[in-house]
Amino acid sequence: MKIYTKTGDTGETSLVGGKRVSKASMRVCAYGDMDELISYIGLLRCGIPESDAFLRNVQAVLMTGSAHIASETEHPRLTPFPYEETRKLEEEIDRLSALIPPMKSFILPSAPAPAAYCHIARCVCRRCERSCVALEDRRPDIEDVIRYLNRLSDLLFTLGRYQCHVHNISEDFWTE
Repeated sequence: MKIYTKTGDTGETSLVGGKRVSKASMRVCAYGDMDELISYIGLLRCGIPESDAFLRNVQAVLMTGSAHIASETEHPRLTPFPYEETRKLEEEIDRLSALIPPMKSFILPSAPAPAAYCHIARCVCRRCERSCVALEDRRPDIEDVIRYLNRLSDLLFTLGRYQCHVHNISEDFWTE
């Protein structure tokens, strides 16, 4: 099978279910943002090998969420979005939060590199969430994806703070 199909050469692509839409449609942009986030999570897997299995699972959940975003209706062939994964993010946030000092103020992302990567991924995650919210799709599966993204941004922030802690590098607190 060839990687190129030439079906997108006119600026259109297919959604789940086959409907053709502009590659600039809000739905395509939303799942494109999620694709970018999945790639940044891959970068985190490289920089935080002790979290590889957890982050791989995050990528898999995001792939499932992306498929739901790529469908204008609840499609029967899609794997149901695993809404219980949001609880796993909360548990990991709580676990990491118990290991780091309380936050004093806003944080300016900085060293070590894995912490900075976490903050970049957090920003991309927030953009994903905004893109999905902008769809104004009130389906339960989409609401579960949005909830997951919201919690994932919290986890990425906490993981960034944790990286400073384990590398024994002081966080750069913004105090103005």
